[in-house]
Amino acid sequence: MKYRNNNVSDIQIAYIGGGSRGWAWTFMTDLALEPQLSGTIRLYDIDASAAENNEVIGNRVSEREDAVGKWTYQTRRSLEEALTGCDFVVISILPGTFDEMESDVHLPERLGIYQSVGDTAGPGGMIRALRTIPMFVEIGKAIEQYSPKAWVINYTNPMSLCIKTLYHTFPQIKAFGCCHEVFGTQKVLKGICEKECGEKDVDWHDIHVNVLGINHFTWFDRASYKGIDLFPVYQKYVDEHYEEGFEEEDEEKHWMNSSFNCAHRVKFDLFRRYGLIAAAGDRHLAEFMPGNEYLNDPETVKEWKFGLTTVAWRKDDLKKRLEKSRRLVSGEENVELKPTGEEGILLIKALCGLGRVVSNVNVPNTFGQIPNLPRTALVETNALFEKDAVRPVAAGNLPDAVKELIMPHIENHERILNAALTCDRELVVQAFMNDPLVKGKGCKEEDIRKLVSDMIANTAAYLPEGWKK
Repeated sequence: MKYRNNNVSDIQIAYIGGGSRGWAWTFMTDLALEPQLSGTIRLYDIDASAAENNEVIGNRVSEREDAVGKWTYQTRRSLEEALTGCDFVVISILPGTFDEMESDVHLPERLGIYQSVGDTAGPGGMIRALRTIPMFVEIGKAIEQYSPKAWVINYTNPMSLCIKTLYHTFPQIKAFGCCHEVFGTQKVLKGICEKECGEKDVDWHDIHVNVLGINHFTWFDRASYKGIDLFPVYQKYVDEHYEEGFEEEDEEKHWMNSSFNCAHRVKFDLFRRYGLIAAAGDRHLAEFMPGNEYLNDPETVKEWKFGLTTVAWRKDDLKKRLEKSRRLVSGEENVELKPTGEEGILLIKALCGLGRVVSNVNVPNTFGQIPNLPRTALVETNALFEKDAVRPVAAGNLPDAVKELIMPHIENHERILNAALTCDRELVVQAFMNDPLVKGKGCKEEDIRKLVSDMIANTAAYLPEGWKK
C-alpha cells in the first residue's frame, strides 16, 4: 500500500468467491464511491468463468467517470495467486449449491421442523457448516502460507463457525466477520425515534447501541440517540403496537411482499420476555428459539408477520441474477452506483489509517468482551477499528435468561466444529438433539438419527471422504 495526501493506493485485495452475483457487485459499488482508496481486486472462484465475468463488470465500473475510486479487477486461478502479497482478504462463498441447501432447509419439515433461513442455526445451519468448515480450513491454511499478515473479512454463513474455523486453523490470523443484521435494528430504532420523539431525518448511524450476543442472535442492552435513552421509547412503542409490529411504509419492503422483511413482532415479543432489544431480522431470531414457538408451523409464522424463505425462491432469484450478470457483462445494463449501506469499505479505510470506526464485529471472546460467555465462544460485539487494529469493546454480561438462550448454540458450535474436523456423525446427532428448534418439537431420537443420516447423505458430494466410512 502507498500513502499520499490522505489517500491510500495500490491496495491489494483478494476476493475469495469473486464470482459472486451479489456481494461482489455490492463491494464494487462501495469501492467505486470511495475516493480515498484504490488498488487491485484479485478475483478467485472455483467457478473461474463467473470470476471472469466480474472482472469485466468491475473494470467497466471503474472506467466510469462517476466512479471516484479506481480499481483494477483481475481473475486469479489459484488461492496462491490470489493471496500472495495481499493486504486484505474478503471471503464470500456459497458452500455447495442450492440443491444441498434445499435439503438443509426443507428435509427437517418431515419432523415438523420449519426453518426461515437455514444457514446459521437449526439442522440446516449445522449441515451447511459441515461442508463449509473444510473449505475454511483450506482457506485458513492458504492465508497462513501466503498472506499471514493480511486482514481477513468474512461475509459467509454460518458466520460464527466460519470465523471459529479460521482461528482454529491459523490462531494468529487477523480475521473478523461482518454482518448487517444489527444495522437493520438500528434502522427500526431510527423509525421509532422519529415517530415517538418528533425527530426528523434521523441518521441510523447516530443510533448508538451496545451489541452483545452471537451472530444473528445479537441483542442491545443500551440504545440512545443524541442523549435520548431509546429503551423507554421502544417500550412505549412495543406496548402500543405489539399486535401490528413496526410496518415498513414502502410496500415493496412490506413483510408480505418480501422474503427478507418482517414486521418485527418477534423482536417485540422477545423484548417483553427478556428486557433487551433483539438485534437481527425476525427470520434469524426465530431459528434460535424452541421450535414450538415462532416457527411451529407456517400459519404461526404468518401470525408473527415474517416469512419462510424457500429454496425454490432462492433458485428463482439465482436465475434472475445470472441473467443480470449476462446483461452487465454485455453492457446492456450498468451497475447502479449508490451507497449500499454496508460498512466493509469503512472498516478497510479505518484499518488503512484513514479514521476510526466503531462497528459490530464477529471475533473470538478472547478478551472476555462478554465476560459470562466462554472465552472459546465466537461472539458479536462492537469493536473499534483503527490503523492496523481491531479492538473489541467490553460489552458486559448477558442477563442470565438471555445467556441460557445462547449457550446451547455456543455448545453446538464446538460440537459441529469437532464433528466436521473428525467426521464424527455422533457429534452431529448430539448437536441436533441439543438444538432448540429440534428440542421444541419433541422429536424421537430414532427420527433425529435418521434425519441426520439423510441430510448428511444429501450433502455428501461436498464432504470429506471420512464421512463415507
